[in-house]
Amino acid sequence: MYNILLTAFLIICVLLIACVMMQPAKTSNDAMSALTGGAGDLFSRKKARGFEAVMQVATTIMGAIFFIVAIALVYLSSH
Repeated sequence: MYNILLTAFLIICVLLIACVMMQPAKTSNDAMSALTGGAGDLFSRKKARGFEAVMQVATTIMGAIFFIVAIALVYLSSH
């Protein structure tokens, strides 16, 4: 069981990296964002649409699965 979960964990890690890398870049070209790191856009009310929305949902789901499997692996390794 541990080996199966470990293999699934490695696959999930690769898929999570792919999900994060495929997200579109949010760039702002004004000088103030270069100084503040874009903190002004943190609470902006822009709704993601299309591919961006799909990638946000996929990243969230993969992140949740990543943590669930990681906790399961810790539990199995300690018992």
